[in-house]
Formats: sequence, structure tokens, C-alpha cells
Amino acid sequence: MALRPIVDNALPVAPERPKKNLQVVSVPLQKQSEVGVNDENKAPLPPSSSPIDYISSDNLKPISDPESKIQGLIERLDSKDWTNVCESLNNIRRFALYHSSLLLPFLEKVMSVVVKSMKNPRSALIKTSIMASSDIFYAFGDQLLDSISDAFDNLLLQLLLKASQDKKFVCEEADKALNAMVQSMTPLPLLNKLKPYVSHVNLRIRAKAAISISNFVSKMGLEGMDEFGLVSLVQVAADLLNDRLPEAREAARRIVISVYEAYTGSEEQKQEEWQSFCQSSLPPIHVHSLVKITSSST
Repeated sequence: MALRPIVDNALPVAPERPKKNLQVVSVPLQKQSEVGVNDENKAPLPPSSSPIDYISSDNLKPISDPESKIQGLIERLDSKDWTNVCESLNNIRRFALYHSSLLLPFLEKVMSVVVKSMKNPRSALIKTSIMASSDIFYAFGDQLLDSISDAFDNLLLQLLLKASQDKKFVCEEADKALNAMVQSMTPLPLLNKLKPYVSHVNLRIRAKAAISISNFVSKMGLEGMDEFGLVSLVQVAADLLNDRLPEAREAARRIVISVYEAYTGSEEQKQEEWQSFCQSSLPPIHVHSLVKITSSST
């Protein structure tokens, strides 16, 4: 019997499909500086540079035709673009320095925006708002206290908080703003607003409030201290002498010395009078601390 050809037992061969011509599209690689995710084995990418310029007050210029621009500027403060808010805050500074009468009717609105900006997580916006507060202090001084709202109280609290932060450049700017407040405003009403903060639960806020109080007291004469209350001043200082932070304790010593010098007029014959005043105003343990400070300062 004839054998069937082997080829008959082979599996049928599928017809060969036509090959497709693949087109290779070249995709340009992003440069390293454009890539958002960094390779863990490579050096970290440098942070993108901030588009915000920190302009010193001396370099700010007047605004041309300010009367026609003030309303639009106030409206732009509500922008959701933080860079626009920064730009508007810098223009607010220019108005405060050169056109303050035009800004005065909008002062409460401006202060509320400054406070809101200080709460923003963007450091550039925080610093710009703090710089704005310094110029506002210099421009308006005690007029800031005429507000019927709590705008100034909120501003003061935010400055104390920012001055207590770990970010050095924010902290330093807030310290400058607090110094601007001390230099431009009447001591007595500010002392009344600062006094509650020396008992604040946050020890850094206590220290910053104590420093501001000591700066105010150093500018006051005996009459101004009497108006605020000599007993209140020495009690504040006595409590701060035992504070945990050295800045608060040093501020307390400065308060004691300022009150002592104003009270005695640096006259030796009034030493006993000073000691009697302390004894009548403070517990014995505090009297000893205050007398020791004043004795070492003479």
C-alpha cells in the first residue's frame, strides 16, 4: 500500500499576514529642570524661583493718578491668584506711604486682607503681607485703633504668631513689623492690647509680647507709666522673670529697670522708697528678685 506523502499529514499553514509598517514617533525628552518628579539617585532639583520681588519701603514709588486706581486695587485684593494679591499688597504699601488719605476709607478691608494673607501657606505671600503691615503702621499709627471691628486685634495676634515661627525670614520680618508698631503708635493703648498676651499659653508669643512691652515702657516717662499702672507693670515683669524662655526673662528685666529709673530718677535717696513700693505691690519672693535686678544695674 502506497504511503501517503508526509506533507499530507502536516498541519495546514495559515496564510502569512501582511506586515504593517510601524511608524516610530520620536518624543522629545523633558529636561531635568522641567520634570516634576526627581530621581531619588540624583541630586534634588533646585526650588523654582519665586516670581515675587520683596521691595523695601525706600524703593517704593508713588502711584500715578492714584484717585482713578484705588477702587480697582481694593477689588483686586480679593483675587484668587496669590501672585495678584502680592502685587496688590505692594501697591497698598505705595498708597500707604504716598497716598494714605485715599487708602484710609478702606483701611479695615485692607487689614482683613493682610491678616488673611498672613494665614496663607505661601511664604512669599506671608512676607509681603507682613511688609505691608509695617508700612501701614508708619502711615496710620493710632488711627488703626479707631476701627470698630477687631481688625487690629487680629493683625496684632498674627504678627505675634509669625514672629514666633521657625522660618527665619518670616520671623525677622514680623519682628520688624512689631518694632514699626512700637515706633509709630502711642504706648498706652498698645500696652493694654499687649498685656493679655504675656499670659498666653504659647511661650513664644509670651516672649514676643514681652519684648514689645519692654520697648514701649523704655519710651515712657513716669507719668505714662502711672497712667497705665506702675503696679501692673511690675507685676507683669515679676511674672515674666520666671518664664521658660530667656527672651521673656530679659524683656522682664528691661521693664524692671525702666520702671525703676523712671520711679527713682536715678537718685540714691529714693532706693528705700523703691523697695517700699515693691514690698507693697508684690509677694516677698518677687520683691527680692526685683531689688536684686535694680541693685546690680546701679
